[in-house]
Amino acid sequence: MKIKKLAFSIIFIGIIGNSQNFPNSLTLDQAIEYGLSNNFSVKNANREIEKAQKDRWSTIAIGLPQIYAEVNYQNFLEMPVSLVPAEFFGGKSGEFAEISFGTKQRVIGSVRMDQIIFDGSYIVGLEASKIFLKISENIYEKTKLETKKIIVKNYAAALLADENIKLLKKNKERLEENVSEIHQLFKNGFEEEESVEQIQLTLANINTQLKYAVNLSKIIHEMLKFNLGIPVEQEVILSSQISEIVDESNLIFGNLNIPTISNNIDIRIAENNLLSESLLYKYEKSKFLPSIKAFINGAYTGNNEKFDFIKNNQKWFGSSLFGLSLDIPLFSSFSKKVNSQKAKINMQQAETKLNETQYRIRMEIETALNEYQLAIENYFTEKENLGLAERIENKNQVKYFEGIVGSFELRQAQLQLYSSQSKYLSSIQNLIERKITLETLINLPNP
Repeated sequence: MKIKKLAFSIIFIGIIGNSQNFPNSLTLDQAIEYGLSNNFSVKNANREIEKAQKDRWSTIAIGLPQIYAEVNYQNFLEMPVSLVPAEFFGGKSGEFAEISFGTKQRVIGSVRMDQIIFDGSYIVGLEASKIFLKISENIYEKTKLETKKIIVKNYAAALLADENIKLLKKNKERLEENVSEIHQLFKNGFEEEESVEQIQLTLANINTQLKYAVNLSKIIHEMLKFNLGIPVEQEVILSSQISEIVDESNLIFGNLNIPTISNNIDIRIAENNLLSESLLYKYEKSKFLPSIKAFINGAYTGNNEKFDFIKNNQKWFGSSLFGLSLDIPLFSSFSKKVNSQKAKINMQQAETKLNETQYRIRMEIETALNEYQLAIENYFTEKENLGLAERIENKNQVKYFEGIVGSFELRQAQLQLYSSQSKYLSSIQNLIERKITLETLINLPNP
């Protein structure tokens, strides 16, 4: 029993020791930093860089000396027979004698080294491996940019979902007070039953919206944690405020100039893709060039009638060889020519794709700049409208209980307030999304 308890304790401690520590509270900047290290897509994109680095070293190694060792053991179950003229042994001319040469068992140990002297495809391959590594790095950067954009959107959406719940709860509390007060007026004969029903209808709608908002907030928080690489059951407090994310002092007004598009990651990927296709074209053309390789071979051979090769008196006979090989391609039934033409077409397609990407990104940046400007204007408009709607609703509350306006006017003012609240929160979300979309497209380097 004690042994079982001890084993259980060791396993339990091991599980605790291997468990990852997840953050309990995150600002937006901390969430971005954490997500860029723990997001699943980012991790795999980083592994692609590691794979490209290994591939590059693998390509480099092809041009370095290649050394092979071999041990060959031979045991002749039946010795080969050779025919030699019988007259060598005193026989008749024209006749042949049967004779066996060598020993029954043989061991050959050899070492061989090969070295490329010149190979056009290898030289091009070295250049291509650098480009493939760069492409992997660009894809990694693009993955991080897209992950950052998703995290910012999710983080803001989570904060706004929580803010929406607060507003709905506040509206619900005020409506419950109104229901109680209007119901009391109805009991005392100062209000119609329809007024009570109208305010109850508004309260029912708010309750439905509140339930939906709570469920939506849970889903949004889980989406954020998923994109951060945090288990959905882990509790995480978002410590940034919406006012910190939407810093009005840093919003851009007026005419916005289109920045350079050279930092856009899609353009950089397209540029490297063109380089890659150009090198593949060079690679196909390099197949027309001759290749030169050198080799050196050293071997020791032992012969014996029995397996006594490990004895001290065993004789070993050495041999060595150095050589060069020249491989000259003469005719390939036009396959090399066709492959070269195909590679050239691929290169031309990549060039066209780069031009297309440049035009597309420029248009996307222009559109994003325009949408960001409109989002700023809409944000301030909805903020002002919300202030107006709050004042109108407050005035109608006072007027209603003073008997100046009816329940219909009060309900209209309340619905107008709720609509303004929703539009204001949507304008914040839209502003944040337009801003991060523009930043992702421009991809300005960090100061």
